[in-house]
Amino acid sequence: MAHESPSEAAGRPRIAALDVVRGFALCGILLANVQPIANAGDVVLEHPVETTGTMWLGLLVHQRFFAIFSLLFGIGFSLLLDSAAGRTPSPRLLLLRRLLVLLGMGLIHMFALWQGDILTIYAVVGLVVLLPSTWLPRWAVAGLAAVLIAVAAAFGGFTALVPGLFLAGSALTRYGVVDRMERSSPVLLTVLFGAVAVPVLWLQAHGHEEVFAVAGLLVAGFYVCGLLVLLRTPLRPALQVVFAPLGRMALTNYLSATILVLLISQAVDGPPDSWPLTTVFAIAGAILASQWLLSTLWLRRYRYGPMEWLWRWATWLRRPAMQRIGPARVQ
Repeated sequence: MAHESPSEAAGRPRIAALDVVRGFALCGILLANVQPIANAGDVVLEHPVETTGTMWLGLLVHQRFFAIFSLLFGIGFSLLLDSAAGRTPSPRLLLLRRLLVLLGMGLIHMFALWQGDILTIYAVVGLVVLLPSTWLPRWAVAGLAAVLIAVAAAFGGFTALVPGLFLAGSALTRYGVVDRMERSSPVLLTVLFGAVAVPVLWLQAHGHEEVFAVAGLLVAGFYVCGLLVLLRTPLRPALQVVFAPLGRMALTNYLSATILVLLISQAVDGPPDSWPLTTVFAIAGAILASQWLLSTLWLRRYRYGPMEWLWRWATWLRRPAMQRIGPARVQ
């Protein structure tokens, strides 16, 4: 959600694959969050209605895209550090300010709209883990990421995965993997993630909830690597058209989705926990379609989404140019 492209600000080519992955993940995040958001302020059922649809959501959607966003946050953080290092004498002060502003956004979102907000967690973990890690060598960041992810997957659950995933994204950037993303086609990794995920998902489907976090990581890895493979095929233009506008305005779309879900839920009968899967898909689809249209039209004229622009202004303490110069192009 909380992402922009620092590489573009620094004058280097925008990494279009990141926009596509981010936009794809935003779709999954909304699909997973429709019912929790709609339940805000109401009694949360201790035993939600279990159907075939909710089972598949649990296997393929819930907490799967959360992992992708966490990885992307670490990537974006390190990209911005690289960008800021050449433009300001105190790049870490800039990143500190950026995280504090995100914390403010998250707290407002959490207390005003939805207690399930993730921005607050991202900001706090960023301050406690990600910012201090910038003083560590990259091998230490990669090693710490592996340890934290392993421990969290075994004992801590999904929120505990955030620090490790942040550091993993940072390590991928510092080792140059992200810069090579546009040229990569990780077919073998896609097959590997998928092959290992199948038996783990089977265990989850048969009541072994202790594998939930591991299954989420494997499915997230399969999604990301699969998308990167597809971006090396003739499907790339279509994927960019569909997902890149959503990804480039992820923060704006994430925050506005909460408002839209709360408004739409007022017109839907029954407690959100009992909604059929078709209703959940219809709500998510309607919101994403409207956000895609508005994002596409907005980005033809402006360089940043509204919230991305405000966040950037607060980060750099100078107002960035909003209006595009010349015609926009799909990257």
